[in-house]
Amino acid sequence: MRTTVSQIAREAGVSPATVDRVLNDRDGVRPRTRDIVLQVARKLGYFGPLEAAAPDVTVRLDFVLPAGSNSFMRTLKKNLLEESAARGDVTATLHEIEGFDPERLSAKLIDLRHRTDGVGLVALDHPQVREAINALAASGVRIGTLVSDIPTVDKVGYVGVDNRAAGRLAGLLLGRFLPPGQHRIAVFVGSLAYRGHEEREMGVRSILSEEFPEIRIAGTAEVSDDRDRAYDETMRLLEHGDISGIYNIGSGNQGIARALREARRDRKTVFIGHDLTDATRLMLLDRTMDAVIDQNPRVEAREIVRLLASSVKGTVEPEYMPRLQVVFKENIPSN
Repeated sequence: MRTTVSQIAREAGVSPATVDRVLNDRDGVRPRTRDIVLQVARKLGYFGPLEAAAPDVTVRLDFVLPAGSNSFMRTLKKNLLEESAARGDVTATLHEIEGFDPERLSAKLIDLRHRTDGVGLVALDHPQVREAINALAASGVRIGTLVSDIPTVDKVGYVGVDNRAAGRLAGLLLGRFLPPGQHRIAVFVGSLAYRGHEEREMGVRSILSEEFPEIRIAGTAEVSDDRDRAYDETMRLLEHGDISGIYNIGSGNQGIARALREARRDRKTVFIGHDLTDATRLMLLDRTMDAVIDQNPRVEAREIVRLLASSVKGTVEPEYMPRLQVVFKENIPSN
């Protein structure tokens, strides 16, 4: 059985909440306390017994992620390489796929057969991609999905947030922030080929229907996580009616913010998005964005590396689902 947060808390002499903040790399913990918690977590085997079990085995990991200007993905890529290098028993290679292209993604996965021990990927839920993943797994490569899951493929686990819960959380924020009365909102999607984006849309629709029926989704725009397309779609929606709120499921927040400012709607439109980056941090500070639903890329990188390396070395580890955190201007964590 995997070590629990409560066990670490008892051994370290701190509260479970403190352990949770440390493991999820959140602020509010003194450096010395953080060091103690991490030391205890390692001693109790929270991160897996890899070094003790097989210190002489080097695991080859490959990570396949979308290319582009997505700030969250850039941070995730950086953390994947850093977490892999920090272990000493892992070598990591990063591959970037241009566009939402199942053929390119499938070709890359097929190319990795017999060249790697494990693959972590942010993948489209597409028949061609699913076949390539299963073929790669059948060749003996361990597969882990990251950020957006594909439930039906042969994999060792998924590391990422509950995306349906994230969508429901966004809908709750919109419902609470908007004043009483009828409202029209817009929903922006990176690509519904990502199951995570589809689940977030399902989540926001479900809670609005259940608890805020006076809020109607007037338009949904699929913008491929492109800020210029997000800008154009925002301007189009604003020109064709009064939009009280915007929920951006994926990337492209900068394009939406630019359109809201140019239309002088930045202080009148409730704007909820995802992932705390340098750009969204500034948007929170100037009140263009009202809230950011954050997932921690450093924790996700650490956990996918641990999951894959453990599986390659023969240790079964449970899936880890990082917690969602809502960030407002008033609680922006320090860099």
